[in-house]
Amino acid sequence: MIDFSRNHFELFGLPVRFATDPDALDARYRELQAEVHPDRFGAGSETERRLAHQASARVNEAYRALRDPVERARYLLAMRGVDAMDQKDTKLPLDFLEAQLECRERAAEAAESEDIAGLEAILAGIHRERVARQGELAALLDGECDAERARQAVRELKFLAKVAEDVETMLEALDA
Repeated sequence: MIDFSRNHFELFGLPVRFATDPDALDARYRELQAEVHPDRFGAGSETERRLAHQASARVNEAYRALRDPVERARYLLAMRGVDAMDQKDTKLPLDFLEAQLECRERAAEAAESEDIAGLEAILAGIHRERVARQGELAALLDGECDAERARQAVRELKFLAKVAEDVETMLEALDA
């Protein structure tokens, strides 16, 4: 069974850092699930079955957190005592917000005119910006941690993920 006291990175045998190897993460997830999956303990005692369910849930929780860049960054910041999504401070830079508003307006216009290529181009631009923000987070979190700047970058990355989700929804509506 797994050691429930270990952090997500330790559980997966990964270094505590933002830049992760997704293939290593996926492989280790499959290994851990093979070890703790409740089906393996179907004939075991009630305690063994309960622990297997808890272990499987813990592995799934850790995997989801490490797999998603926003959640991985939030987790790393939380390990340092920083709440990336502190509700008392929801500010984002004005130029960032204006750029995202313009992006949403362009997407709405493209969707209205059924411009699939335009929406795909907008989505590609958002993807590039997300990749750049993830690179920035790796530098901020894996080097000398600038917690405040990392916190802002996490919030921006989460915002970009929502904009991308909205554009993907517009594309799906046109494909339907």
